[in-house]
Amino acid sequence: MEKRIKDVVCRVWLKNETKNSVEKDGKVYYFCSPKCKAKFEKEPDKYVPLKG
Repeated sequence: MEKRIKDVVCRVWLKNETKNSVEKDGKVYYFCSPKCKAKFEKEPDKYVPLKG
């Protein structure tokens, strides 16, 4: 079974983990491009739901 990962910025489905990734609060987020990764790094709370 194929592991599917969603880019939280542009919301596209990725077939594989990519080198464009960021770890936040113990979770790794993967991105389709360096552009989406940069957007996430600039405003991560905009893309990650609040816990609690």
